[in-house]
Formats: sequence, C-alpha cells, structure tokens
Amino acid sequence: MLRGTMARQLMPELLDSLPADDPDAIGSRRDLVVINALMFQTRIMAGLMRSHIRPGNLRLLEIGSGDGAFMLAVARKLGRRYGAVELLMLDQINLITPLRIKQFAALGWQVKTVTADVFEWIAREEAGQFDAVFANLFLHHFDGGALSKLLAAMPTLAPVFLATEPRRSRIALWSTWFLRFVGANAVTLHDAAVSVRAGFVGDELSRVWPDGAGQVLTERRVGPFTHVFAAVTSGADR
Repeated sequence: MLRGTMARQLMPELLDSLPADDPDAIGSRRDLVVINALMFQTRIMAGLMRSHIRPGNLRLLEIGSGDGAFMLAVARKLGRRYGAVELLMLDQINLITPLRIKQFAALGWQVKTVTADVFEWIAREEAGQFDAVFANLFLHHFDGGALSKLLAAMPTLAPVFLATEPRRSRIALWSTWFLRFVGANAVTLHDAAVSVRAGFVGDELSRVWPDGAGQVLTERRVGPFTHVFAAVTSGADR
C-alpha cells in the first residue's frame, strides 16, 4: 500500500443481495450507467482496446457483464474498428435482454451469454480461448486469495486482459457523496463508497498477477477515479 493511502477494505454491496427485478436494483443499474459516464470508463476501456488489440475478427469475453450496458457503450465508441466480433458475456445472473443483443448486432457484434459463477466457469475445460478478456468494476469485489485465483486463470483464456476499476483514494470516496445530486438511489450511494474502499492503487493488481514469461503489465491511475490494469502477452499488442 502506498504511503498516505487508505487500507483496502471489502464490504458487501447491497446490489449483490437484491433480486434482479427489485426496483432499487433496477434503479441502481441505471445509476451505474451514469457512474461509468462520469468516470469515463467506456472511453478508457475503448482506448485500452485500441492500444492493445489489433483490428480484425475477435472473440471476446467479459466477466461480470451485468446488463451489458457498459460493453455496448464501448462497442459504440469503437465503431467499425474491428471485423466480426463474438462477445461472450459472463455473469452469475443473466440480465442481457433480447433488445440488448439486437443493439450489439446492429454494430456487428454477436453476443452469447453464460450464467455461471466465474470461478466455476473458468475451471471448465470448455471455457475456450479468446482474443481478450475484459472486466469493469468487477475485480474489486474479491479479496486477495480470490483475486489471485481469478487472475491466475486469465492468461489461459486470452493473451490480453484489460480491467477498469475504482481508484481507492480519499477524493474518490468524498466524491461519492455528490452522486445524490445526479439522482443516485440509496443502494448506489452505499455501494459507490464500498467500491472505492475496495478499489486499487499503485501496483496492487500487478503483485497478484501470476508470474509468467512475456507478460507486459500496465497499471496506473487514469483521472481521479479510475485504476487501469492491462496484461498483454508479448507480441499480442500492436
């Protein structure tokens, strides 16, 4: 931990305990779209893709995909940069609607969904191979042991792993209070502060990334609220 930073603290997030059709859960997922916009998460992830993934046909995996709003926004920012894109969206609850699949299809992205626990799924032989794996506001849900186990599986799935996470800082924590002024509900206000406390700084993700020859690691702050991590096998990026 860097000097002067808050100690990492994991606490349960309310959204994870609510039924998918609970009005507060639905409202909080709408709030997440606003939060991703305020943090410039989709722009940041699109930039990481441009930097680390060559144009061409792609098979992609998003872990912790939620309702698909984040990756749809990323796809829209990328336009027609890539050819035929197959996107597998993995989450323990399937929130991907037929409308969302049609929205991806309009961009040339074919979407498939998997409803499973991420640790159980990555242990299966049929998990397959991908060109890249993505995670947005997902890794901070796990403690050190679970995080190490999750990241250890990433190089076996794809040569590129990209993550955009909360930055753990006092200014980010203080800023969550202002989300009430953009209409965030009580679930979001609680979970936003919890997410910041569980976020990352410095090289915390690099230190739990599995040792392996040829891994090029990028881990840094982007703006006041986002922590970026990219692991790319040598020769995989442009």
